[in-house]
Amino acid sequence: MGTMSSPSVPAQKQQLLLCLAVLLLAGAASAQAQKYNAVFNFGDSITDTGNLCTSGKPTEITFTQPPYGETYFGTPTCRCSDGRVIVDFLSTKFGVPFLPPSKANGTDFKQGANMAITGATAMDAPFFRGLGLSDKIWNNGPISFQIQWFQQITATVCGNDCMRYLRDSLVVFGEFGGNDYNAMLFGNYNPDQASRYTTKIVNTIIRGVEKVVAMGARDVVVPGVLPIGCFPIYLTVYGTNSSADYDSLGCLRKFNDLSTFHNNLLQAKIARLRKRYGRAARIMYADFYSAVYDMVQNPSKYGFNAVFEACCGSGGGKYNYANSARCGMPGAAACASPADHLSWDGIHLTEAAYKQITDGWLSGAYCSPPILHT
Repeated sequence: MGTMSSPSVPAQKQQLLLCLAVLLLAGAASAQAQKYNAVFNFGDSITDTGNLCTSGKPTEITFTQPPYGETYFGTPTCRCSDGRVIVDFLSTKFGVPFLPPSKANGTDFKQGANMAITGATAMDAPFFRGLGLSDKIWNNGPISFQIQWFQQITATVCGNDCMRYLRDSLVVFGEFGGNDYNAMLFGNYNPDQASRYTTKIVNTIIRGVEKVVAMGARDVVVPGVLPIGCFPIYLTVYGTNSSADYDSLGCLRKFNDLSTFHNNLLQAKIARLRKRYGRAARIMYADFYSAVYDMVQNPSKYGFNAVFEACCGSGGGKYNYANSARCGMPGAAACASPADHLSWDGIHLTEAAYKQITDGWLSGAYCSPPILHT
């Protein structure tokens, strides 16, 4: 019996290249094939797509005025940005329409809905009342209310078959916590004092996740909070003359420490949920903090040339933010190229930033595990 000769070196290279090509194509096809029948979103102004404006656009609210919405929609849409927000990019990725606000009457929610509403908190109103901060909460749309809106919508969309329906849907739960800390920090609590309530806030978020999983949700994205110490509003209001209060990038150290403390606790609680649910649910931690902080640290990598200066407003100075001269107020104008800026209005990000963050959530660069999976 003759011996079989081994493939030549060029033949081996061809086989290797062929195998790699097959693997890449299979991975791409799998990612492309990943579909959801619906996308549901919870949160605050970072992802609100119009819940505050379902009965009209109140003129006293600045984000209902130009130049909000100018980049993509050409008109204000009650999104707190110059264009699209993260949930818009996710909807497009998975082939569903932009999510309608959950409070919009007579709307078809079969392919998803957005419970997020500007000003939303994790905690209910009595929590803030107990801290003497009722005047800092101007809109009552906490997690508990958003869960109720979600339950009402699913009752009409999937009836008695919601377990199967939600199993094939994507749920984005948050971010939550940002406005809870805003209420405290702008209500004369310092970051250390605010951190005493982080456990309560995070536990409330986790209970909300447990409720949507109990309803049938399988793929749930849970974002952390952002590095608030890098935002123009905080840098303007709480800026000091002491270099010790800033990190090497120019962000307020103690405010970012609060965000980090929140996110570390949230991730620890999510890890426990993963152990508990096993394969019954896929709980993803979306890392808002690292994504935005990397943009501050490496702006050119993302196409930005301004990370601390708000694009829109007439506050002037290093940060272009003043509470009395915010974006949407008379006399305020937008910069010539919002895509060059990280911050849109000193409080929220530009469409360009949200697109970069969404890509990181999908790929896994800033989401663990990644939303896209094989």
